[in-house]
Amino acid sequence: MEIRDTMLPVLRPLGGEEEVQAIREVIESGWWGKGPKVAEFEQKFAEMVGAKYAVAVTSASHGQDLVMKAKGFKGIDVINPTMSFIATATIPLWNDCTTNIVDIREDDLNIDPDDVKKRLKRNSDALIAVNMAGIPAPIDEIREFYDGLIIEDTAHSCYVEGAGKKGDVAVWSFQAVKTMPCGDGGMITTDDYDLYCKVRDMTWFGVSSTWSRAQGQSGKPGYAWDYQVDILGYKYYMIDIMAAICLEQMKKLPAHLERRRHIQSQYNERLFSEIKRPPHSETVQYYVGRVPSEHRDKLIDYLADKKIHTSVHFKPLYKYGPIKQDREYPVCETEWTKLISLPCHNAMKEEDIDYVVYWVNKYFEENV
Repeated sequence: MEIRDTMLPVLRPLGGEEEVQAIREVIESGWWGKGPKVAEFEQKFAEMVGAKYAVAVTSASHGQDLVMKAKGFKGIDVINPTMSFIATATIPLWNDCTTNIVDIREDDLNIDPDDVKKRLKRNSDALIAVNMAGIPAPIDEIREFYDGLIIEDTAHSCYVEGAGKKGDVAVWSFQAVKTMPCGDGGMITTDDYDLYCKVRDMTWFGVSSTWSRAQGQSGKPGYAWDYQVDILGYKYYMIDIMAAICLEQMKKLPAHLERRRHIQSQYNERLFSEIKRPPHSETVQYYVGRVPSEHRDKLIDYLADKKIHTSVHFKPLYKYGPIKQDREYPVCETEWTKLISLPCHNAMKEEDIDYVVYWVNKYFEENV
């Protein structure tokens, strides 16, 4: 097969005239900040995931941070799976907490309940349950012995059926290559009214939104310029330009997820037997294959020469200086050296799928 002229990216967003028009409408409206589009997005997103309340924020990372601040966490132990983006383990440090990294399960790379049980401390008051590559974390199993706050990290599972329903609060991501991207942004969802009120009020320095005050006050028309600040807040709110993109991406989400699942099913059916497939077909965020460790880096270089961009999405958290842990992680240490993410996104055409399948299989035909 002839080698491509341009690189095939491992992930990328896909937008169109609908998103351009949505942004144009916001710009022409004169309301660019947090306003009616954010309110509409919060309502529709809560309905989609089955949550009572939703607060749109600047990123999933800021969402996790706001939850921890709203809960008043200081000096506690926060449990994290070792297979995750560094944000989940760094944010506890922002809040003067410690990060307790535990091992993962071999089959789906999610947090291991047995290791959680072994590593619990008296002050392990919060746990981050990451839905690895969209596969639901085993929260029900953890709940059998753990009664602390569970933050469900749903950055990779928008939208997998049931995602965001198991933890006490869920944090979602709309970063540029997620399944419902707007460049960056996030959402906090919960059924806890008190927590909802706290994070809502903390998104803008404890100030009620300009949009809400522009709707009048006490039945009077006009802008209510006066406001009271009663809590310490931050500047983490989403703006209408981002929300407008998300609203259009939400309309396209079912078709986009179907396309990703099609790509993954093609890989599962057609790739060389040396590729170990993901355990569930609903892993909508990206395609995580596993190959023998001795071939992983060689395959990455081989595919790069063929203009195919791959990735190893997560290096174990315990390998980063600020959060090193003085213990062993036998499952993660074995499995992470096998991981490779192959291209999987909505801009891929059938010939792109064929191209990836051909060159992955060609590598193993030549090297196994």
